Amino acid sequence: MILRKYFMNQHHCDNKGFIALLSVLIVTAVAVSITVALLIMGVGSSRTSFARQQSTQARALADACAEEALQEIHDSVSYEGSDTLTLGQGTCDYRVTKLTGQNRTIDATGTVGTIIRKVNVVIDSITPDINILSWQEVSDF
Repeated sequence: MILRKYFMNQHHCDNKGFIALLSVLIVTAVAVSITVALLIMGVGSSRTSFARQQSTQARALADACAEEALQEIHDSVSYEGSDTLTLGQGTCDYRVTKLTGQNRTIDATGTVGTIIRKVNVVIDSITPDINILSWQEVSDF
């Protein structure tokens, strides 16, 4: 009878140890899962932030090339052509197209990494001053 009580108490203590160990394992698994999820979200957020930064730079490059094209038109009223510039971490290119009279269009593209942004500028007169009708971002020319 004494042995039976001993074994029953021993068995009861083993259950408590097993439950405690199982609880620790479950809590650890949950903590690891949360940590991994946070790391994955952090990497995704970093990628998004990097792409946003490149997009902003590409737009600035497209605007810079459009400004360069305006300077070319200012320097030579009859200017029509294209050029490519390397600035900072990217490149941009522009094309000035002569239409009728003093009307011109400027198509400028800025590229940083895999991000491309484009702007289209429409001019309706050059002399005495350059008059810009529109300056807008476009998806394609």
